[in-house]
Amino acid sequence: MSAGREVVSAIVIGSGQAGAPLAVALANVGRSTVLVERAHLGGTCVNVGCTPTKTMIASGRVAHLAGRASEYGIFQRAVGEGIVPVAQMARIRERKREIVQRWRSGSERRVAGVKGLEVVRGEASFVEEKVVRIAFPRDKTFFREIEADEIFVNVGERPAASNLQGLDAVDASRVLDSTSIMELDIVPERLLVLGGGYIGMEFGQLFARLKSKVTIVQRGKQLLPREDAEIAQAVQQICKEDGIEVLLNATATRVSAIGADKKDILLEYRTSDGILHEISGSHLLIATGRTPNTDSLNLPAAGIETTSRGHIVVSLSLQTNVPGVYALGDCHGGPAFTHVSYDDFRIIRTNLIDKNAQPTSTAQREGQVPYVVYTDPQLGHVGLHEAEAREKFSDKKIQIATMPMSYVARAVETAETRGLMKAVVDGESGAILGFTCLGIEGGEIMSLVQVAMMGGLPYWKLRDAVFAHPTLAESLNNLWGYLK
Repeated sequence: MSAGREVVSAIVIGSGQAGAPLAVALANVGRSTVLVERAHLGGTCVNVGCTPTKTMIASGRVAHLAGRASEYGIFQRAVGEGIVPVAQMARIRERKREIVQRWRSGSERRVAGVKGLEVVRGEASFVEEKVVRIAFPRDKTFFREIEADEIFVNVGERPAASNLQGLDAVDASRVLDSTSIMELDIVPERLLVLGGGYIGMEFGQLFARLKSKVTIVQRGKQLLPREDAEIAQAVQQICKEDGIEVLLNATATRVSAIGADKKDILLEYRTSDGILHEISGSHLLIATGRTPNTDSLNLPAAGIETTSRGHIVVSLSLQTNVPGVYALGDCHGGPAFTHVSYDDFRIIRTNLIDKNAQPTSTAQREGQVPYVVYTDPQLGHVGLHEAEAREKFSDKKIQIATMPMSYVARAVETAETRGLMKAVVDGESGAILGFTCLGIEGGEIMSLVQVAMMGGLPYWKLRDAVFAHPTLAESLNNLWGYLK
């Protein structure tokens, strides 16, 4: 039953890092706005993405450092049976939940009481081009239909379902994705991680540090397929040092339940030589990709075009093929990062509210979208990878500089020498085309280089800069001496 079609100025579907601030911005300029959210305000980042994962990773780092205390000359004095650091998964989970709730509450406060903004909890789907139906799971007999001049879709992505044979025959509580693994109240005895990308690497290292025996099963020839080979090799070496087993060129074929209680999981995989192998575990994390949350939107009813994977096709200004309907964040494909989603909000605000036409972001237009993989050490990257630069600028002299973190004084002093830096440079102009730092605070060092790239500084400006000593930043004095 519907109370009749309502009419507003704007509808925002999804309250992620683009949707929520956009809804507030629209309302603040006098546009009647409805923000529809089916779960929690804040989107993936706050609730099941950046905030909770990095919170748990911090616990893993503390556990790791506790085990390394003797390297720094710190020893535990034996008292009674001794003191041994033990991860209490329930407390780690509780801390994660507390911090998520804090950020979620902040999101709720920011939209509460905004004049002209109504927050509706429900499931949105299109009825026509500019008409959305909102269903309410708790009362399936009632729904609202709302028409708007403009509609903004910010529904994000979720872990992709796996078609791995045999999954329906194993204990479902032992088969995890990037959301459910954070709700465990125990440390898995033996964790199998299917996928060696960013998600698989972060969780694999986290649980290894909490004393789970971890094996990463990667279909490709290297971990982190987007990264340059020497970076991936360095990451693999770090995995080895952390006691993580890595299986490359290993394609999972099926799983089955084993053990007296049929709780454990047997994973069968095939290597590139065609040989079948088996490995067992207590839990299986499937980290093989994500899929857009567009399948419940009834996009065909509005004639909105999507890709074969379900991502919404948009223009540089983020408009779909239907005038007045826009898509922001992960649901339109492209780099699936929170900072890109928020930048999408800025693009919409600039074009539609400030009326200062700017078709796309500077970072995306110039190929300078940064990202950080929160392994320890971090992997921060901005700009082009070496192969991309050589392909894009085949007519230019491309130079490469690599330097191990063991050459960085601050890294040596803190006993954090794992990893390396790598820069890609235009040998003629000195322009920095790309930069990677796999090292302590790699994301922060990367951000410093990103600022230089944004300002168009040639590499020698960093080489000749006077940085404070001893800092990680001063490594950027020395890196360029290794250009080849």
